[in-house]
Amino acid sequence: MKFKIDLHVHSKYSGDTDSDPEECILRAIELGLRGIAFTEHYYYGSSEPVELLKEKYGDRILIVRGVEFSSAEGHCLIFGTNTDTLAIKHAPIRDVVRIVSEAGGVVIPSHPYRSVNSLGDSVRTLNGIRALEGYNGCNLHAFNVKAIEAAKAMNISFTGGSDAHAPGEVGSCYTEFGDAVTDENFIDLLKKGKYLGVDTRKISRLMIP
Repeated sequence: MKFKIDLHVHSKYSGDTDSDPEECILRAIELGLRGIAFTEHYYYGSSEPVELLKEKYGDRILIVRGVEFSSAEGHCLIFGTNTDTLAIKHAPIRDVVRIVSEAGGVVIPSHPYRSVNSLGDSVRTLNGIRALEGYNGCNLHAFNVKAIEAAKAMNISFTGGSDAHAPGEVGSCYTEFGDAVTDENFIDLLKKGKYLGVDTRKISRLMIP
């Protein structure tokens, strides 16, 4: 059975939505997702309240924490390390990737071809990343197509995440893992790249070149 995780979800702790994280979790369970990742903006510590929800719902769904971090050039998802303790605030993306990797974490450029807060074609020469966010639920389809084309050209994997700012948006895009994912193996599986981004929206049925 495929293990489906929405790798990009925001709640009220991101500061740009009043979305209740518990409602997001319940929506993910309703959709049959096996996991959900809270990637609040800028600070890893912003998602600290989710730890109580992990205790409450951990037997029904995997709940992980990351951060949508702002490098000097654009946004990226970071998993596997507390970015608040690293000297990377406003740092160039190459330094962010190097420092996070040395700390054991993973950097995945988010919505790389969106017109704002994105890395664009610079991702094609960025060493040390394991994946790009290919399917982003808040993106125009054309932006996602460009991200997937870049990932294929770089011979790396691409993820999927809803970029949800409301419970009803959860699961519009997700990442499908071939292996069961746990708290213990999540980062290792991200590094191995054996997963695929999925877009459930109608427009996603168009063929990706």
